[in-house]
Amino acid sequence: MSQYFALGEQTLWNPSNGAARLFLRQVSVFEAELGLPSGIGQMRDDECQIDAAVLKTFVEALLEQHLRTSHAVMIALSESFVAIMLILAERAGIDLAWLAGSPVAYDNSKDVQVPSAASGTISACTRPDRLRAEARELSRFMAR
Repeated sequence: MSQYFALGEQTLWNPSNGAARLFLRQVSVFEAELGLPSGIGQMRDDECQIDAAVLKTFVEALLEQHLRTSHAVMIALSESFVAIMLILAERAGIDLAWLAGSPVAYDNSKDVQVPSAASGTISACTRPDRLRAEARELSRFMAR
């Protein structure tokens, strides 16, 4: 069995029940974290409709949060989810506004990372490229 994430009549993703269930739980987590709706509706009769305008706002906020943090654990916790959201946005035909400017301007004071001998996160300049590469790779496994 599988479930459908659709924009009108267009299927954007047709994952297994388990993957869909886990994904929807992650959507709820990030909606709460950002304080924004995702545009991903309720699963009804194995189908979930997506509101493209709301999804655009959500994914852009998600991207900004992800690219501006320097906290290695937060990056690791969110990277694959962000990549999946990029895939859905692309399949929905959404043009996203990627973060412009320096990530240094972001106030990281509420998510302080304790430094260690292994401290140092991936350069903020390479992270958009990593996200795009992960999205390309994951897209191969996201059946429509």
